[in-house]
Amino acid sequence: MTASGRANRGPKAAAGNRAALIRAAREVFAENGFDATLSSIARTAGVGQGVLYRHFPTRESLALAVFEENIAEVEELAADPSSTVDDVLAVIVEQITTSAAFVAMINPTGTDDPRVGEVAGRLMSLVAGKLEDPSQRGSLRADVTASDVFMAVAMLAAILLKTDGRSKRQMAQQAWALLERGLTR
Repeated sequence: MTASGRANRGPKAAAGNRAALIRAAREVFAENGFDATLSSIARTAGVGQGVLYRHFPTRESLALAVFEENIAEVEELAADPSSTVDDVLAVIVEQITTSAAFVAMINPTGTDDPRVGEVAGRLMSLVAGKLEDPSQRGSLRADVTASDVFMAVAMLAAILLKTDGRSKRQMAQQAWALLERGLTR
């Protein structure tokens, strides 16, 4: 038994604890922003802080795990040849609206962690791949590059960082509609 009265399941609990921490981080970051306390994430996941730090030694490593799950969802959609860059961007915009971890990771210049740049590069490659195929370009103008799209997404993320939770969805829709007008035909 642990000090909390729960049975210590040891290594058998590792995968479940990690998944619970990622779910909790997504939820707590969304409600309280990227600066939310790590203790609140551990509490929400139902684990101790030691478990959190064993899996994620830094805030960035935890955010990266959330970001990785988001990217996996985008990669799955992008792999569908019938999807367009518009479809991919709709998922990315939704993720930025609901995930503070995604917002924090969209600008890899603020961290020394090379994994963040690698994951952000995967996102850029997904968009670039969709733009290369005219049938998957969607409504974007022919002169729009993956860098242009990534800059628009980063601009949206920057706006949402400063937007309170109650008006975040409305602000995201309004800002993305404005940015999208500059990118489409």
